[in-house]
Amino acid sequence: MSFQKILVALDDSQLSKVVFNRALEMAQANHARMMLCHCLSQEMIGESLAVLPVELGLYPELMDNDYQAEHLRVGQRIEQVQGMLSEYCKSATALEVPTEFDYKIGDAGECLCQVAKNWGSDVIVLGRRGRTGWAEALLGSVSNYVVHRAPCSVLVIQQVEMPESMVL
Repeated sequence: MSFQKILVALDDSQLSKVVFNRALEMAQANHARMMLCHCLSQEMIGESLAVLPVELGLYPELMDNDYQAEHLRVGQRIEQVQGMLSEYCKSATALEVPTEFDYKIGDAGECLCQVAKNWGSDVIVLGRRGRTGWAEALLGSVSNYVVHRAPCSVLVIQQVEMPESMVL
């Protein structure tokens, strides 16, 4: 099976480096394109910032201090995400793999499935931290959601826990 459009779900975890490298290997082997994607949760953005003040015709000087501080924090987080994705993108393009990136705001599983559908992905590559039981029930599992609802194939990279004897 040949994959031509590979959607890669990334965050700022160590596991994402493994996910990126695996997707990059696939892209090189298949002469494929990659779309790097990060999803910012609505909780991180905050309900009050769902609509940005400029969109409402408000000026920053008219906003209260708490809102301005929150707006600044969200802006900084978005810049961090764009910087992270840009660095991954540069690494891939340096190896002549056509790569683009984007970030979305919303539930990660839903966002990834929507991006995959809109972009026409052949495969989604994402990591799995290995939550089980109550942790998975309470916090959810992005990989589980994507595996069951994606419009394409899904490759899940499992986080490998090192035994304590191997940790320095």
